[in-house]
Amino acid sequence: MKTEELIYLDHNATTMIDPQVIREMGSYMDIFGNPSSSHVLGKKAKEGLEKARQDVAELIGADVSEIIFTSGGTESNNMVIKGMVDLREPEKNHIIMSAIEHPSILNPALYLMELGVEVSVIKVNRNCLVDPEDVKKEIRQNTKLISIMLANNETGTVQPIKEIAQIGKELGIPVHTDAAQAVGKIPVDVNELGVDLLTIAGHKFYAPKGIGALFIKKGTNITPLLHGGGQEEGRRSGTESVILAIALGTACRLAKHRLKEDIPRIKKLRDRLQALLFQYIEGIVLNGDLENRLPNTLNISVPGIPGEEILEKIPQVIASTGSACHEGKNKISHVLSAMGVPEDIAIGALRFSLGRSNTEEQIDRAAELIISCIKELRNGYTSLFDNRYGKRQL
Repeated sequence: MKTEELIYLDHNATTMIDPQVIREMGSYMDIFGNPSSSHVLGKKAKEGLEKARQDVAELIGADVSEIIFTSGGTESNNMVIKGMVDLREPEKNHIIMSAIEHPSILNPALYLMELGVEVSVIKVNRNCLVDPEDVKKEIRQNTKLISIMLANNETGTVQPIKEIAQIGKELGIPVHTDAAQAVGKIPVDVNELGVDLLTIAGHKFYAPKGIGALFIKKGTNITPLLHGGGQEEGRRSGTESVILAIALGTACRLAKHRLKEDIPRIKKLRDRLQALLFQYIEGIVLNGDLENRLPNTLNISVPGIPGEEILEKIPQVIASTGSACHEGKNKISHVLSAMGVPEDIAIGALRFSLGRSNTEEQIDRAAELIISCIKELRNGYTSLFDNRYGKRQL
């Protein structure tokens, strides 16, 4: 199948690199100096690095000194989760997070728990929302960090981070938000949110994989994850990749100028896909919050029919059943499980995440293929859950 025949609806997993980002990267290919060197080639590389840092800072309303470059969302999240506690006395530390966090938050937390750090996991409601009051109830005298994602990667639900950050501020507890899925899709301003730390992943909004950033508010003390030559003001050692930093900076600059145009257009396409599917497929379920979600994300379930089987039968439609970090045949998402979605509904989950390249024609064609596939599967299909739940109408 030719690439041009594919309908790409998996932008929450990764995005294609924007042509302008590629051009900007290319213009720095021959600037090979080490940005830490004091000679003319090093200074030229340093100029590019700082230009990119300025672009990242401007997108999220931060000061240039508050931005450090990382290899992506996973590194940024690991740095926060591990760097905000004192591992010399782990048992004296407590952190708070939600049950729907990305594995790059959950797994570092599990690691810290093995060392003796106390971790409170906040539940979400059926709409995938965290209640700020539930966060407040879990705060202790030894709480070192609150980490709640800004937008969920599977359902698109946007969390009340501003309210949570205010609670943290009142009690003197740093608040981190994993904004990997939000930055570049919706307006994100660290001052408006009131957070102390914020994660950015470049490949979620048209930059390459392998580059990200971490916002660290002035005055926030954090132990570096990587020790070495003291680059990035001593907060992230390792010679910086100027080319990748330029790519991220360019993507941020593009996002800043395009958001007002992208948001309503992509939302209109998302809503069109949703309307078509709900009009012609009986009994499907929306997962997440109907209104309070990313403008590009639609997560639905077809009860009783595994989402993987649906996608296998329509290879032209590139979508997913959940997070790309734990995709697997007939596996139930930990996010939907945390939301209390019944198993026979959760296994039928499909996530469609749209982007700049999608067109109305693509959406209509995708809807046609999805609808036809599900109707075909329902004819004579026996639910995996018939024995457990009794025969049901699919």
